[in-house]
Amino acid sequence: MTDGIVYKIAPLALWRAAERAGRFEGAPVDLADGYIHFSTAGQARETAAKHFAGQDDLLLIAVDASALGHALRWEPSRGGALFPHLYGALPLSAVLWTRPLPLGGDGRRLFPEDVLPEDPA
Repeated sequence: MTDGIVYKIAPLALWRAAERAGRFEGAPVDLADGYIHFSTAGQARETAAKHFAGQDDLLLIAVDASALGHALRWEPSRGGALFPHLYGALPLSAVLWTRPLPLGGDGRRLFPEDVLPEDPA
């Protein structure tokens, strides 16, 4: 479905709590919906703009989708696009890396260009 990596955007404080606990149970919206929301590389920028506008201290978390097994499901969401949803806690062993996701001076999210280059279109 993707290059094998799915992405989670999370507040730094929430992620640090997950690191202490050894697993990520989800953000409040995830807990309310019953699954952890992820995005593909092509969906992450829109997700950040729509759900995290103006928020500080965010992280971009890269997760090995294959490590999640059948608990990861691809389900329709915005405009019918398939989004990855994890039914269960995220084991930290599936996390490939985390990177800061700061706001630029123009208010837009600064994604790591070496991982998620901006779409030139």
